[in-house]
Amino acid sequence: MGSLFVDTNVFLRFLTNDDPAKAKRAETLFRDALHGKVKLATSLLVIAEIIWTLESFYKLEKPDIAAKVEKILNTPNLDCPEAPLLYMALDLYVHANIDFVDAYNAFHMKEHGLTQILTYDRKHFARVPWIQIGDL
Repeated sequence: MGSLFVDTNVFLRFLTNDDPAKAKRAETLFRDALHGKVKLATSLLVIAEIIWTLESFYKLEKPDIAAKVEKILNTPNLDCPEAPLLYMALDLYVHANIDFVDAYNAFHMKEHGLTQILTYDRKHFARVPWIQIGDL
């Protein structure tokens, strides 16, 4: 059997337990992955949406959000191809106090040898030592 793609709302039910019945089903799914009964997959965009929702709707603090996302990424038999960059971006998101997407983009740039960015969001990118902000 191939992998099953897990969408944002399944992770959110598990992480927030705001719908106990759905949270329990999600927990069973992740337990099955833990025991190798199922292979799961997700994406960068799902992770970004989880972070945005936990921050904007559930009003969680960045360290708590990062811990929850790391819990997801550490799930055995869950494939997220962008995981290495996501871990680094989570650290920057928490410690440099910048938006998660900006943190991810900073590491994406670094991975691709890009050092200059054109942006109107100077405040956040000024906190990233390897990025130069270009004039636009």
